[in-house]
Amino acid sequence: MRTIRKRTNRQGSVCRKVGLSLSRTEEAALNLERKSAGTVVELFCGAGGLGLGFLAQGFKIIWAADAHPAAVATYRKNIGDHIEEIRLDWHTPLPRCDVIIGGPPCQGFSSAGLRKPGDARNSLVAVFARLVAQHRPEAFVFENVEGFLTGEGGRWVTDLLDPLVDAGYCIHLRKVSAANYGVPQHRKRVLAIGGLGWDPGFPEVTHRATGAPGADRVVGDLPWCDSVLKALHGLPPAADDPAHAAISDHYCRWPNTIDRLRFEALGVGQTMKDIPEHLWHETYRRRAFRRVMDGTPTERRGGAPSGLRRLDPNLPSKAITSGAISEFVHPTAHRNLTLRECARLQTFPDDFQFEGTQAQRAQLIGNAVPPRFAGTIAAHLAHVLGERTELKAEPGLMSFVPTHSVGMSPALQNTVAAVEGRYRSLSRYRQIPLFAEKIA
Repeated sequence: MRTIRKRTNRQGSVCRKVGLSLSRTEEAALNLERKSAGTVVELFCGAGGLGLGFLAQGFKIIWAADAHPAAVATYRKNIGDHIEEIRLDWHTPLPRCDVIIGGPPCQGFSSAGLRKPGDARNSLVAVFARLVAQHRPEAFVFENVEGFLTGEGGRWVTDLLDPLVDAGYCIHLRKVSAANYGVPQHRKRVLAIGGLGWDPGFPEVTHRATGAPGADRVVGDLPWCDSVLKALHGLPPAADDPAHAAISDHYCRWPNTIDRLRFEALGVGQTMKDIPEHLWHETYRRRAFRRVMDGTPTERRGGAPSGLRRLDPNLPSKAITSGAISEFVHPTAHRNLTLRECARLQTFPDDFQFEGTQAQRAQLIGNAVPPRFAGTIAAHLAHVLGERTELKAEPGLMSFVPTHSVGMSPALQNTVAAVEGRYRSLSRYRQIPLFAEKIA
């Protein structure tokens, strides 16, 4: 029989660590209803970014799971021994809890690279939904990449919603930008929050941002999201090898001659297409050619290639991915970002240590839910859990916000049509404008 590890007192110290990535004002604003917070099971936990946010709001994580050794080692080192290395399936037994949280592996439908129809990892969305439906916690939180909305003609969305609505959950499903929740990064993600027979609502945006499509739709008396320069402020100079790094992972390979020429040619906010063609990476040249010449279907191309991008010091960063240490150039120095700088932009505290090879650590950072974003979600949920008896509602899709933009791609239009056709008949369904409560 599988043994569930006991929680350790490291969780208390982790709560204090998360505070290092939050201003005092933000931390105070997030500390809502700590006494009403409950127990949590974290599925597909990765490095633990989502869990960090919940710990900071007084929740107790009683069990966590991931299939990847580097993720398990990282979680255990920083958060606690209540994690198990296991491949989750529909029959995995879970301990009783108040909330289940998680984000199944996203690479099968990520827009950061070539999409993979039929990728086995895509089916983990259904595993997450089935486990929640079977164990019936009071609430759940699901996070994933924006490509989740359009994969397989919207099938992944119905894979998530169908079992949960049938089990009695009231669900909000929205595409959001982490920058509008105080993360110094334009990170578009899909967030689903559900309550078992009660309407959990959805966290209100906390910050304004600029520098990405749709970011300026949030207006009003809100603080501006931190810029890259502010987020990286206070870090010591980057070392050229791990042995000399003042903070773990704050080092990078010093550029060779050709890389130095590329970096010097890149202006603020520019990408490889803006520099002389003879300086292009060969891989960038091939990918750019493939997108326009080889007939690769649009839905499988992934995002447009940038090759290199110098971050604008006065704006939030572009989304941090596993490739950020080779793609993103420091806003003021002629070098790539370090892993620690990527972790800073993801709002991890500086003493959070990532385990595994460099490639594994980069993936853990790039795939993580930013702890600051997670803390806002957790604070909202902690508050409404205490009021759930007054929020009773019939199960269904309570709100659906599939885009930040006025227009939609054909693939997204197909998903919206499928969702509306499936859930419009539920009387509680409504589609609302993005961030309606904050648009003037």
